[in-house]
Amino acid sequence: MEGLTKTEEKVMQILWAIRRGFVKDVIDQMPEPKPPYNTVSSLIRILEKKGFIGHKAYGKTHEYFPTVSKLAYRKFTFRNFLMNYFEGSPEKVVSFMVNEEKLDPAEVQRLKSLLDEAEKPAKPDEDAH
Repeated sequence: MEGLTKTEEKVMQILWAIRRGFVKDVIDQMPEPKPPYNTVSSLIRILEKKGFIGHKAYGKTHEYFPTVSKLAYRKFTFRNFLMNYFEGSPEKVVSFMVNEEKLDPAEVQRLKSLLDEAEKPAKPDEDAH
């Protein structure tokens, strides 16, 4: 998988939200001023070449849909972010969040709870799933 430009990512966010649609449907979801039809159509063709979307043809008209899930792209993006900005260290990410983002006590408690849950061994019946 490869990364997306900011503009490509905006189109994907729309397609993930609407699940399937025509170029017109994507444009309808964009803020004003709306980009030209040909611009969005070109972006969609690029995304299709990159393997992020597919289409179903209805004559000369195409309905587009994501072929890469939002979760799969989120994981890919986060792994790259982790490697490029935090030397692959989850500890450095958490440290940054705590020190730079000035988390409130409730957020810190939620993080602690998540970490506590992660430490618990899986129950035997959960391993089967």
